Amino acid sequence: MDETNTYKDLFRLDGRRALIIGAGGIGSEAALALAAHGAQITCADRDPSVAESTAAAVNGESLALDITNPEAVRQAAEDLPDMDVVVLTAAMNVRKRILDYSPEEFDRVVNLNLKGTFAVIKYFGEQMVNREKGSVIVFSSIRDQVVEPGQSVYAATKAGAVQLVKTAAVEFGEVGVRVNAISPGIVETALTDQIKSDPEWYRAYATKNALGRWSVPSELAGAVVYLASDAASYVTGTTLRVDGGWTSVDGRFTPPTES
Repeated sequence: MDETNTYKDLFRLDGRRALIIGAGGIGSEAALALAAHGAQITCADRDPSVAESTAAAVNGESLALDITNPEAVRQAAEDLPDMDVVVLTAAMNVRKRILDYSPEEFDRVVNLNLKGTFAVIKYFGEQMVNREKGSVIVFSSIRDQVVEPGQSVYAATKAGAVQLVKTAAVEFGEVGVRVNAISPGIVETALTDQIKSDPEWYRAYATKNALGRWSVPSELAGAVVYLASDAASYVTGTTLRVDGGWTSVDGRFTPPTES
């Protein structure tokens, strides 16, 4: 075997089919990156126009899919049994303190972020296990590890999603199916519009991480390609942090140091 050629093609995805669930923002960039490496793309979103727009950009296919409906997810997996890669980015947040949270808001966040994640892993994972190959990539968040006021339910769902990923990795791994999570830091997406609209809040987040700035969706795409490809053939059950060093920094204060 020519090792030079093997390594040159390590990230290629030619002939593989990838499903992006949550096709806007980060999902759109993931679709573009996977397509650039040779994958055939199907885009799914609760908003059909979002799925169609991203699919058009990658010469792919689209479908409307609401992952809060387990039966819809089961049917989608049955209709798309040959997916080699499934990327789940869909999520929501209600930023309220625990004492202000309503049961209805709790259910909305949990139904999408946790119950929806379970349905995707269960039904698409079943197809991959039957074929004895595949890679599932679930987007988590820095909130799976660190929190702040107003993040209780969102953080709980993201920590729960990571535990689902780990368990699925263990249960599916013996037949060669890999399951991993990506944990972004603060990203310029529609989900963070509330923060971006407050200049002080925006600056505070920018200075919290080691790189001193927000990220953009395209900066998450490389992690997706990596976990989808043979470059990560021995990587499963892990959480890949793409957070600008956020979870490495202890607070926002920079203390004086002695020379």
